Amino acid sequence: MRFRAAPAGLAAALLVAWSTAARSSSPHASELCGQAGGIASELAVISGLKLRRPVPCDLISKEKVNEFLKKRVKEATTPEEIRAEELTLKKFGFAPPEFKLEQTTIDLLTEQAAAFYDYDKKKLFVTETASPETELPVLAHELSHAIADQNFNLAKFIRQGRKSDDGAIARLAIMEGQATWLMSEYLARKAGQSLKTSPALVRMMSALGNSSGQFPVFDSAPLYLRQTLVFPYTQGMLFQQAVIEHDGNEGFAAVFRRPPVSTQQILHPEKYFEQAKPVLPPLPDPKLPRGFKALIGGSLGELDHEVLLEQYTNKREAGEIGPHWRGSVYELLENKKAARVVLLYAVQWDSPEMARRYLELYRQVLAKKWKQMKIASETGAAVTGSGDDGRFELRLDESVVTSVEGLPAKAN
Repeated sequence: MRFRAAPAGLAAALLVAWSTAARSSSPHASELCGQAGGIASELAVISGLKLRRPVPCDLISKEKVNEFLKKRVKEATTPEEIRAEELTLKKFGFAPPEFKLEQTTIDLLTEQAAAFYDYDKKKLFVTETASPETELPVLAHELSHAIADQNFNLAKFIRQGRKSDDGAIARLAIMEGQATWLMSEYLARKAGQSLKTSPALVRMMSALGNSSGQFPVFDSAPLYLRQTLVFPYTQGMLFQQAVIEHDGNEGFAAVFRRPPVSTQQILHPEKYFEQAKPVLPPLPDPKLPRGFKALIGGSLGELDHEVLLEQYTNKREAGEIGPHWRGSVYELLENKKAARVVLLYAVQWDSPEMARRYLELYRQVLAKKWKQMKIASETGAAVTGSGDDGRFELRLDESVVTSVEGLPAKAN
C-alpha cells in the first residue's frame, strides 16, 4: 500500500510479519492472552461471523517493533518509491520541504503501537508497554481483525484495493472501523448497553480526542498524516454503524463482500448504498519538453481535499465543499537532468459553481504553500504565474479544475 494512502495503511502493509520479531513468554503474557479465547467467542456472537479456530497471542517490545519496521520498509519498498511518495506530499503542500517520510512513519507507528494482529502468520501481539486499562480493549480490537481474516482473508482484501489510493484508505476504514465498532460494542455490553440502541454512545466512542502530549511524534506530524491515521478508526466506525442500521448483522460481511470504493462513501454512507463511484477527469497536458518521465500517479479523494482545505483555508470551507467532490487524479513527471518535478492535477466537482469556488480556494492554497507567488495573468477561469518550484497554470473548465505546477521557465 502506498505511503501516501495513510500511515495506518502503511502499518497494514508493513506489519504482516511481526511474528518474526523476538517475543516474550512472560507470565503476564500467558495471563493476558488467556482471555483471548473468551473475548473472541463473544465477538463472534456479536458479529455473527464464524470463529473458525483459536487465535494465538503473545507480547512484543516496542524496541522490536521499531527494529522490525525498519527492516520491513527495506523489504516492502524501494528508496525510489519512498522518494516518490515523499515528493507527492511536498508538491501538494501536505508536508514541508524538510519532511522525511520514512523516518516519520516508522517513529509514528512505533509510538502508536499497542497491539497487532498478524494476518500473514495468523497471530496476535500486544506490546509490553500497553497500559493495563487498554489491554482488554486492544485485545478485542485485534481479535476482531482475526475473525474478519478467518472469514474474508485480509491480505487479499488489502491487495485488491491497491489500484486506487483513495479506495485503499476506504478499505482500511472497513477493517479498522469494524474492529473499533466491535471493540466498543464488547465494552458497551459489559456495562449493560449497546451501540445498536444508542447513537449517542456511538458518537462518543468514535470520537478520539487529542493526545494531551502523550504522543509527541503524532502531535508534531503534518496534519495530513494525523488525519489519515485517525480516519479509518473514527469515520470507519461511524460507517459501520450506518451499515448495521441499514443491513442489520449482515452488514458485518457486506462491507467485505462489496467494499466502498472511496473515502467519500465512508464519509457519506448514503453514497455507498447508492453505489456512487468516483469519476476520472482528464489530466492537463502542458506539452512538456523532452526529458520528462512519469514518476508516480494516483487519486485524491474527498478526505484528501478536506485535509488540504483545512490546512490552507479553514475547516468550515473544507466541510462545505468536500461533499461536492466527484473525482480527482494526479501525476508527477520528473526531469532528473534538469532537477525538476512537474505536478499534473485534475479534480471534478458536482457543479460549475462548486468548481469555481474550489478554483478560488486552491488559489489560496498555492499562495500559502509557497514562500512566494507571482501572478502573470488572472481571469475568472484561469490563473498563471510562478511559485517556489517554477511556473504554474491553474484553470477552470466547467466542473473541472486543473493545475500544472513546477513548469520550467518559458524560452525567450
